[in-house]
Amino acid sequence: MSRPVGRVLTLLELLQSGGTRTVAELAERLGVDGRTVRRYVDQLIDLDVPVESVRGRYGGYRLAPGTALPPLMFGDDEALAVLLGLIAGRRAGLTPGGTAGETAAAKIRRVLPARIARRLDAVLDSLALTGESGALPAPDSEVLLTLADAVRHRRPVALRYTDRKGARGDRTLHPYGIVAHAGRWYVTGEDPDIDQDRTLRLDRITSARPLVGGSFEVPDGFDPADRVLTGFATAAYRYEVTLRIRGTVEQVRARLPVSVAILEECAGEDENDDEGEGTVRREPWVRGELRVERLDWLPPLLASLDRPFVIERPDELRGLVAEFADRLASFARRPV
Repeated sequence: MSRPVGRVLTLLELLQSGGTRTVAELAERLGVDGRTVRRYVDQLIDLDVPVESVRGRYGGYRLAPGTALPPLMFGDDEALAVLLGLIAGRRAGLTPGGTAGETAAAKIRRVLPARIARRLDAVLDSLALTGESGALPAPDSEVLLTLADAVRHRRPVALRYTDRKGARGDRTLHPYGIVAHAGRWYVTGEDPDIDQDRTLRLDRITSARPLVGGSFEVPDGFDPADRVLTGFATAAYRYEVTLRIRGTVEQVRARLPVSVAILEECAGEDENDDEGEGTVRREPWVRGELRVERLDWLPPLLASLDRPFVIERPDELRGLVAEFADRLASFARRPV
């Protein structure tokens, strides 16, 4: 590669890093004078790279938004980061638009220099990812982009939504934020028709369009991620479980995350002092409330707490925990 061509490519890489670059800065980085920088810029423009001139004291050159993405220049670590991000996103169900992640990865892979491509192939061939690829449905790209724009500009949206029972209907939503959690995408906000908060799965939204002329305000301190996770713990399910667990909220939270249980400190039972000096509080207690569709996964989870606990309700859970404890005891007593 000739030195002028190499400098033009270096100029493109500098502009791709973002912001406005002054002629003096570019000249210093390229080791040329200002006139040569302008000539290199003209060469990029002749190649349809959207470079624009910025006037003023802090003016210079920058890349303008164009209809076509200019040629990208990746180092080894940058190319690896992009491809691994696309692969991991697709595997986790976080890449919208069906096969968009696959086609984007293929385009990047196709234009990589052979040396970098061989090194990336070695990484990808030796890489194992847990979980099934594409196990969860991805949201529609247009729906995601429309909702993201509505969140940014605080515009109400009209949605066509299918609930978990399969019923389809039209809804209006004031979207406060979009959250990706455990391979799914959610939008959370307020339904103005019923004056209640709503959290909806994006893959169940078949269409979204902004409503012209409307606006809304997001409540102070609103945290979309916290709202979605708390919603999992308070959703209407078959069983309502109440526990008292010895320990602090921080200790219990390690096993019962916010998406599973609502935790708060509570008064526990006092115990007799070993030295006969009355009763003392050994440790704080935490009350946990869970709403679940099934109880069978709770006994192993409670055992993993490794802390004393009291089941306040339901009675059925007490029986399941006792049966689980008996099974563990029988396994431990088996001869080697």
